[in-house]
Amino acid sequence: MLLELSSIRSPHTAVSEVYSPEAFGPADEAYRIVEPARLQFDVVKSDDRYQLTGHVATVLELPCSRCLEPFRWPVDASFDLVYRPQSTNVGEGEVEVGDEDLSTAFYGGDAIDLGQLMREQFYLALPMKPLCRDDCQGLCPICGQNLNRGTCTCKPQWTDPRLAVLEGLGKKRDS
Repeated sequence: MLLELSSIRSPHTAVSEVYSPEAFGPADEAYRIVEPARLQFDVVKSDDRYQLTGHVATVLELPCSRCLEPFRWPVDASFDLVYRPQSTNVGEGEVEVGDEDLSTAFYGGDAIDLGQLMREQFYLALPMKPLCRDDCQGLCPICGQNLNRGTCTCKPQWTDPRLAVLEGLGKKRDS
């Protein structure tokens, strides 16, 4: 999944590719790609600087953070990145990060890793707290039953140990 820069001869080039989920290698622990990834972008070349503007679309499978069941999450992420040669990435000490720095990436050799670009967009598209649905009930903390599928007979009895002293106060008044 490399974009060979030597094959880009004109200042503006359109690229459209489809990658199977297997092309990304083993599944990541945060998500699994379940449908082919469609990548479309335009390349604007200026000397050794390449601007890639486009989008990537696929469907990811994520574990729900409450019930741990897998669910599908569609991704259609847009990007606008500028790639510069790795040799221009020299550490100049401490500098303030500007808006342009956030959309700048670096390439080594004569190719841009499109797999890394797509994985980055997938991570950026992930929700903070993945939920299979808004009203997910999660798991019973005692028996582990998925409360979306059924109920259990467990009765969670948790009391805050810091309030145990106050529990005794009510009993002394009654006697």
